[in-house]
Amino acid sequence: MTDQQRSLRRPLLGAALTAAALGLCGVSPKLLAAGKRRVSSTREEEIEPGRYQNHPQARAFIDDMVARNNFPRAELESYFSQAVFSATVARLIMPPTTPGKKSWRAYRSRFIEPIRINAGVRFWQQNRETLRRAEAEFGVPASVIVGIIGVETIYGRDMGTFRVIDSLSTLAFDYPDTPNRAARTQLFRNQLADYLLWCRETKTDVFSVLGSYAGAVGIPQFMPTSLREYAVDYDGDRHVDLRNSPTDAIGSVGRFLQLHGWEANRPVAWRIASDAGSLGVAAAAADGEPWPTRTLNQLTRAGLRVDEPIDTQREGETGVLVVDLPTPDQPVEYMIGLRNFYVLTRYNRSFFYALAVYQLGEAVKAAMG
Repeated sequence: MTDQQRSLRRPLLGAALTAAALGLCGVSPKLLAAGKRRVSSTREEEIEPGRYQNHPQARAFIDDMVARNNFPRAELESYFSQAVFSATVARLIMPPTTPGKKSWRAYRSRFIEPIRINAGVRFWQQNRETLRRAEAEFGVPASVIVGIIGVETIYGRDMGTFRVIDSLSTLAFDYPDTPNRAARTQLFRNQLADYLLWCRETKTDVFSVLGSYAGAVGIPQFMPTSLREYAVDYDGDRHVDLRNSPTDAIGSVGRFLQLHGWEANRPVAWRIASDAGSLGVAAAAADGEPWPTRTLNQLTRAGLRVDEPIDTQREGETGVLVVDLPTPDQPVEYMIGLRNFYVLTRYNRSFFYALAVYQLGEAVKAAMG
């Protein structure tokens, strides 16, 4: 092993890591991890240069990219001779050794809190016209876009500090030994392919893009597949820049939600009445599936009441799902989710995530006065 190939450490660039990036923005919902993880206080990334220069999996990936996408072999070989294995990334992607119990109240408290709400107010004030334009064009309320960006990166504060080429190479070729390793390896190889294609299409230096340890990019934490499919140049400068352009980030989130089926001028969720009958129906109907598989009529006929001023007759055939929100040592809370709640789970399948996005956006809107 040469000196270059020995394990090294390099300083991270200063921002906290976003584990909300593990939402992977429309990709593989089971990768979604709750909460945030931070690197050690030394803020160093442990790396191994040179690992992918002759790595057998990287060589096979190069062969495939040449055959499928007409990439010059020498160009790819140059990329992977410079990409590094990140032991930090490999460690952070691992699930916790002792998973805790899911707690809606603990999760909610991390996102619906004064620092994030105040930052959301400033973001809304600074980008008021762009948010208004996106709402008109995509049909997505400004509050929902603000909620997503706030949960993902606290409005651009925590976008991640790993080189995306390194994160994706590590996870594509050296995913840790876990029961789902094969599926995760393939997922990240697909992301790596889309990242290289996006860089080629946009003439972006592959070594210049920073992101989360999972390879998510920018203010809205888009994975490469979503970069290619949904990111938009919303500020008109002929360049998509999700890291430095709040305008591009706002337009891209709006477009993502619109293309996943957002229904303009429709609710996201309804509260369920707190009587025992309603809670019993909700408990029986909660199956963890994000897609609306029942109608409101089916639930109300079973005895559920909605604690909202709605026309239950007009809304009777509305497709809904039951959202369960457990907290240890507390009664489970329930909500009714509508089609737009389901659309939020396309960003991150977690019910906790989708409701936190919605409630943060509503809290920021209320604070705007």
